[in-house]
Amino acid sequence: MLAAGHPIVLTPAQAHRLRNVLRLLPGDAIAAFNERDGEWLCELSEISQRGARVAVRRQLRPAEPDSDLWLLFAPIKRTRLDWLVEKATELGAAVLFPVWTGRTQPERLNRDRLGALAIAASEQSERLSTPEIRAPEPFDRVLAAWPAGRHLVVCDESGAGRPIAAALADISPAAPAALFIGPEGGFTESELDALGKLPIVTRVGLGPRVLRAETAALAALAVFQAIAGDWRGVRRR
Repeated sequence: MLAAGHPIVLTPAQAHRLRNVLRLLPGDAIAAFNERDGEWLCELSEISQRGARVAVRRQLRPAEPDSDLWLLFAPIKRTRLDWLVEKATELGAAVLFPVWTGRTQPERLNRDRLGALAIAASEQSERLSTPEIRAPEPFDRVLAAWPAGRHLVVCDESGAGRPIAAALADISPAAPAALFIGPEGGFTESELDALGKLPIVTRVGLGPRVLRAETAALAALAVFQAIAGDWRGVRRR
């Protein structure tokens, strides 16, 4: 909890970063935030090899309604996946959901590392929340358990989808939504057939060029936020 006069004991990883990376000393000011309590000005009161403690002074920014946009994607190679997680966090994705599709190349996901990247991206972009990074699940299981009220926008490289801008204009901005990006080889025919049977699915295209998976994800996120997401509002500080 963040509240004036309520001291916070930092985790070992947080204390290590302040002490050894940022080289902060007792008395230095830092900002702390979470999606429930907002952003607060704090003072580093203690820091040593054993840990660190901060004193919470005053609120800088109240909590804000967060985006409810999910991003589903087939896992990709580590360096590109790190970049995807970082940029998707900056663009406001609330959930990052890896999905094993028929053409997904086997890649091990370190969720702790990806979570640390998401936290750093939230700090850099002054976002008050961090996305939930889910454990990977197979395509069939994801579709079987898909929540009935959440619209699924599938980026279809086959050319059968509607232009993304036109399709998103028909989606209510208040409706829960998700974007789904396939693997480098694209969705299989059986996967596209399965997606097409769901009434809540909209298949869209991302223009005339062939995009890499991480580029497609960020392009789709940017277009969604501009047309149906939180880019339509004005940022308040």
